[in-house]
Amino acid sequence: MEAGEVAAVCRNCGRPAAAPVPTRCPSCHSPRFAAHPEIARVGIAHLDCDAFYAAIEKRDDPGLADRPVVIGGGRRGVVAAACYVARRFGVRSAMAMYKALEACPHAVVLRPDMAKYRKVGREVRGLMREATPLVEPISIDEAFLDLSEHALPAAAAVRLVRRIEDEVGITVSVGLAANKFLAKIASDLDKPRGFAVIGPEEAPAFLAGKPVTIIPGVGAAMARRLRAEGVLAVADLRRWTEAEMTARFGAFGRRLYSFARCRDDRPVQPASETRSISAETTFENDRSGYDDLARALPPLARTVATRLDTAGLAAGSVVLKLKTADFRTHTRSHALAFATQRADRLLEEAERLLRPEADGRAFRLIGLGAADLAPPDAADPPELFAGAC
Repeated sequence: MEAGEVAAVCRNCGRPAAAPVPTRCPSCHSPRFAAHPEIARVGIAHLDCDAFYAAIEKRDDPGLADRPVVIGGGRRGVVAAACYVARRFGVRSAMAMYKALEACPHAVVLRPDMAKYRKVGREVRGLMREATPLVEPISIDEAFLDLSEHALPAAAAVRLVRRIEDEVGITVSVGLAANKFLAKIASDLDKPRGFAVIGPEEAPAFLAGKPVTIIPGVGAAMARRLRAEGVLAVADLRRWTEAEMTARFGAFGRRLYSFARCRDDRPVQPASETRSISAETTFENDRSGYDDLARALPPLARTVATRLDTAGLAAGSVVLKLKTADFRTHTRSHALAFATQRADRLLEEAERLLRPEADGRAFRLIGLGAADLAPPDAADPPELFAGAC
């Protein structure tokens, strides 16, 4: 580090500081600093809201502040989110609810309020876009931001975090790095209310001993394949050439090759303008019974699932559209606890929406749509379908 170069930023006000970092900020007297020798050289941020659903419920009901809160369905449902108090008992997202209650029987269980969560998500997203137009949403509660336009991106990130805390009333964790891959890893290092930096010079050594599962996309199945090849840590991947990794793992092998070397040239891409994806069919003769209407849904679900996959999006909610014989349109929707690209989940929700509408009225058209679209990264957690055929 050169003399006088920024070595830290105040976590309270964003004021930069050179080494040696003072014990308190000269401006606001806060003792909280984010310090790193490369903090002035990183401009890509990953912001992740801390226990988003549960944090909103605690914000709205202060009586829940110190209690374990679990968001999800009934005893036969799954956990959509768990606060950090509940996590200390082993409760995790996508865990079966009965297992969560076995681990933490005194937890407060709340049904998800997706409309409220989406509203708060939009508020957070709005503040992000005031910091930079280069915001790439990953899910309802996290996004990548390119803050390189700011003289000191870390200070811009601090100011944004403070605004989210002050104006929205929830906390976020931040990862800063030179690319999206490293920024995502950094944001998980110090949760909740974390602020971590992975600099480009330290990154290769930092990742070398980490398990391969730290790489996005390396789940349990891929980890088993890599373990069979003698690969346990990121450094083990560096033994192979790009051609060898592509031969073994196809296109994903090329990504593994780059990530193992801390390379990621993907830009931060602002959110797609696509608002919904749908498919519909008009009947030759009006239909009125549930069974007759429901027979039209499976091909529509498959079509919508294919279009979601092609667009690189996932459905945050499912929409059913019905048009009566006199051309009046009725729509019903349901927000999902987890976004999906799966045709079977789309179909299941559409059938649930259809049942109360099939009350004897005749319909000339039926449609199935996906709305509240999000990137697919967090969609369809595999634990949700454990044991499914």
